[in-house]
Amino acid sequence: MWFDNPSKKVERLKKANVPTRSANQRVPPGQVLSERFPVLHYGSVPAYRDLSKWDFRIFGLVAEPLRLTWDQLMALPRKTITADIHCVTRWSKLDTTWTGVPWSEVLKLVQVKPEATHLMEHGENGFTTNISLEILAADPDAMLAFEYDGKPLTPEHGYPLRMLAPTKYFWKSAKWLRGLEFMAGDRPGFWEQNGYHMEGDPWREERFGW
Repeated sequence: MWFDNPSKKVERLKKANVPTRSANQRVPPGQVLSERFPVLHYGSVPAYRDLSKWDFRIFGLVAEPLRLTWDQLMALPRKTITADIHCVTRWSKLDTTWTGVPWSEVLKLVQVKPEATHLMEHGENGFTTNISLEILAADPDAMLAFEYDGKPLTPEHGYPLRMLAPTKYFWKSAKWLRGLEFMAGDRPGFWEQNGYHMEGDPWREERFGW
């Protein structure tokens, strides 16, 4: 299993004469560094005592809809990555470590129809959020994450599964993920319908409005 240790990564870049960014350069405008991992979500925290009946759906603009059990999901290829995350509530946390199924492996499970341009993430409690397929394809760290810092996700942070799309504000990384819907064109999810930006790029401060 691949693991990119942050300190080793910096050393490799130095040896290759590749400039590295300081912590301040890695924090988008309007953000403040946090050592903690704040808990923010809408609604109650789901309680999973048994994953034997848990399932995960991939549907929408795919040739054949797919349903995976937890064991089937755990049998898929996985990797561990280190990424910075940024919350719309103005905190950023650097060098966070996640393990999960890479987005590139998810795409191997289904035949996505050519007219699909966006994804709707479906979580528990009716939570949804939208994201562009182009964005996910360009992000090597995008994944279905089930571990944080070497341990299973805590309930408050999305156990057993959450999306990880670190190039966007963190509400785009839906907790308690239960399904992915491939769509033609974009449509707003839960927070987008309640005033949040459709894109959510932290470097452009796309917090609110369309």
